[in-house]
Amino acid sequence: MSTNTDIAKLDDLIVTTVDSIRGYEYSSEHADAGRYATFFAEMAQDRLEMLDQLQQASRALGGTPAEYGSLAGTVHRRIEAFRRVLGGGDEAMISEIERGEDYLKQEFERAMQDEHVSAETRAVMERCYDSVRAGHDRVSAIKHAMEEAA
Repeated sequence: MSTNTDIAKLDDLIVTTVDSIRGYEYSSEHADAGRYATFFAEMAQDRLEMLDQLQQASRALGGTPAEYGSLAGTVHRRIEAFRRVLGGGDEAMISEIERGEDYLKQEFERAMQDEHVSAETRAVMERCYDSVRAGHDRVSAIKHAMEEAA
Protein backbone atom coordinates (compact mmCIF):
# COMPACT_ATOMS: atom_id res chain seq x y z
CA MET A 1 0.00 0.00 0.00
CA SER A 2 1.36 3.36 -1.00
CA THR A 3 0.57 6.72 0.53
CA ASN A 4 1.10 8.27 -2.91
CA THR A 5 -1.53 5.95 -4.41
CA ASP A 6 -3.98 6.84 -1.65
CA ILE A 7 -3.40 10.57 -2.15
CA ALA A 8 -3.72 10.25 -5.94
CA LYS A 9 -7.00 8.32 -5.70
CA LEU A 10 -8.42 10.72 -3.12
CA ASP A 11 -7.40 13.72 -5.20
CA ASP A 12 -9.05 12.26 -8.32
CA LEU A 13 -12.26 11.80 -6.33
CA ILE A 14 -11.94 15.33 -4.94
CA VAL A 15 -11.82 16.85 -8.44
CA THR A 16 -14.84 14.79 -9.53
CA THR A 17 -16.73 15.74 -6.36
CA VAL A 18 -16.04 19.44 -7.00
CA ASP A 19 -17.56 18.92 -10.46
CA SER A 20 -20.64 17.39 -8.81
CA ILE A 21 -20.97 20.30 -6.39
CA ARG A 22 -20.70 22.86 -9.16
CA GLY A 23 -23.21 20.95 -11.25
CA TYR A 24 -25.75 20.92 -8.45
CA GLU A 25 -25.15 24.59 -7.67
CA TYR A 26 -25.65 25.48 -11.33
CA SER A 27 -28.81 23.40 -11.50
CA SER A 28 -30.16 24.95 -8.31
CA GLU A 29 -29.77 28.41 -9.81
CA HIS A 30 -31.35 27.47 -13.16
CA ALA A 31 -34.17 25.06 -12.31
CA ASP A 32 -37.44 26.03 -14.00
CA ALA A 33 -39.60 27.92 -11.52
CA GLY A 34 -37.49 26.55 -8.70
CA ARG A 35 -39.25 23.19 -8.93
CA TYR A 36 -36.11 21.22 -8.05
CA ALA A 37 -33.98 24.06 -6.71
CA THR A 38 -34.22 22.88 -3.10
CA PHE A 39 -33.30 19.32 -4.04
CA PHE A 40 -30.29 20.52 -6.05
CA ALA A 41 -29.16 22.78 -3.20
CA GLU A 42 -29.46 19.88 -0.73
CA MET A 43 -27.40 17.66 -3.00
CA ALA A 44 -24.73 20.36 -3.36
CA GLN A 45 -24.56 20.60 0.44
CA ASP A 46 -24.32 16.82 0.78
CA ARG A 47 -21.45 16.78 -1.71
CA LEU A 48 -19.71 19.62 0.13
CA GLU A 49 -19.73 17.48 3.27
CA MET A 50 -18.38 14.54 1.27
CA LEU A 51 -15.69 16.78 -0.23
CA ASP A 52 -14.60 17.80 3.25
CA GLN A 53 -14.12 14.14 4.23
CA LEU A 54 -12.06 13.42 1.13
CA GLN A 55 -9.92 16.55 1.59
CA GLN A 56 -9.29 15.77 5.25
CA ALA A 57 -8.18 12.24 4.36
CA SER A 58 -5.82 13.58 1.67
CA ARG A 59 -4.34 16.19 4.01
CA ALA A 60 -3.87 13.58 6.75
CA LEU A 61 -1.67 11.63 4.31
CA GLY A 62 0.33 14.73 3.39
CA GLY A 63 -1.60 15.60 0.24
CA THR A 64 -2.63 19.02 -0.99
CA PRO A 65 -6.16 18.48 -2.26
CA ALA A 66 -7.36 20.37 -5.31
CA GLU A 67 -9.88 23.15 -4.98
CA TYR A 68 -10.96 22.95 -8.62
CA GLY A 69 -13.04 20.70 -10.83
CA SER A 70 -12.16 19.23 -14.19
CA LEU A 71 -12.43 20.52 -17.72
CA ALA A 72 -14.83 17.64 -18.43
CA GLY A 73 -17.09 18.86 -15.62
CA THR A 74 -17.13 22.36 -17.08
CA VAL A 75 -18.02 20.99 -20.51
CA HIS A 76 -20.76 18.86 -18.95
CA ARG A 77 -22.34 21.96 -17.35
CA ARG A 78 -22.19 23.77 -20.71
CA ILE A 79 -24.00 20.86 -22.37
CA GLU A 80 -26.62 21.01 -19.62
CA ALA A 81 -27.06 24.75 -20.20
CA PHE A 82 -27.33 24.25 -23.95
CA ARG A 83 -29.97 21.54 -23.60
CA ARG A 84 -31.93 23.70 -21.16
CA VAL A 85 -31.84 26.70 -23.53
CA LEU A 86 -33.10 24.51 -26.36
CA GLY A 87 -36.24 23.89 -24.38
CA GLY A 88 -35.32 20.82 -22.38
CA GLY A 89 -36.16 22.48 -19.05
CA ASP A 90 -35.89 20.51 -15.84
CA GLU A 91 -36.11 17.22 -17.73
CA ALA A 92 -32.88 17.99 -19.62
CA MET A 93 -31.26 19.13 -16.39
CA ILE A 94 -32.22 15.94 -14.56
CA SER A 95 -30.97 13.85 -17.47
CA GLU A 96 -27.57 15.56 -17.43
CA ILE A 97 -27.37 15.31 -13.66
CA GLU A 98 -28.05 11.59 -13.88
CA ARG A 99 -25.19 11.25 -16.38
CA GLY A 100 -22.95 13.10 -13.92
CA GLU A 101 -24.11 10.87 -11.09
CA ASP A 102 -23.34 7.78 -13.18
CA TYR A 103 -19.83 9.08 -13.78
CA LEU A 104 -19.23 9.95 -10.12
CA LYS A 105 -20.46 6.54 -9.03
CA GLN A 106 -18.17 4.81 -11.54
CA GLU A 107 -15.18 6.85 -10.40
CA PHE A 108 -15.73 5.82 -6.78
CA GLU A 109 -16.19 2.19 -7.77
CA ARG A 110 -12.92 2.23 -9.76
CA ALA A 111 -11.02 3.85 -6.91
CA MET A 112 -12.36 1.40 -4.32
CA GLN A 113 -11.41 -1.57 -6.51
CA ASP A 114 -7.76 -0.50 -6.67
CA GLU A 115 -5.89 -3.14 -4.70
CA HIS A 116 -3.09 -0.67 -3.92
CA VAL A 117 -5.33 1.58 -1.81
CA SER A 118 -4.96 1.19 1.94
CA ALA A 119 -7.80 -0.09 4.10
CA GLU A 120 -8.09 3.30 5.83
CA THR A 121 -8.45 5.20 2.56
CA ARG A 122 -10.86 2.61 1.20
CA ALA A 123 -13.00 3.09 4.33
CA VAL A 124 -13.21 6.85 3.67
CA MET A 125 -14.12 6.16 0.05
CA GLU A 126 -16.80 3.68 1.09
CA ARG A 127 -18.40 6.16 3.51
CA CYS A 128 -18.51 8.75 0.74
CA TYR A 129 -19.71 6.17 -1.76
CA ASP A 130 -22.79 5.52 0.40
CA SER A 131 -23.72 9.17 -0.16
CA VAL A 132 -22.92 8.93 -3.88
CA ARG A 133 -25.11 5.86 -4.28
CA ALA A 134 -27.99 7.47 -2.37
CA GLY A 135 -27.75 10.64 -4.48
CA HIS A 136 -27.60 8.61 -7.67
CA ASP A 137 -30.72 6.69 -6.64
CA ARG A 138 -32.61 9.89 -5.81
CA VAL A 139 -31.82 11.46 -9.19
CA SER A 140 -32.68 8.24 -10.99
CA ALA A 141 -36.04 8.08 -9.21
CA ILE A 142 -36.83 11.68 -10.20
CA LYS A 143 -35.90 10.97 -13.82
CA HIS A 144 -38.08 7.87 -13.96
CA ALA A 145 -41.01 9.70 -12.34
CA MET A 146 -40.69 12.44 -14.97
CA GLU A 147 -40.66 9.84 -17.74
CA GLU A 148 -43.76 8.16 -16.37
CA ALA A 149 -45.57 11.49 -16.04
CA ALA A 150 -44.79 12.45 -19.64
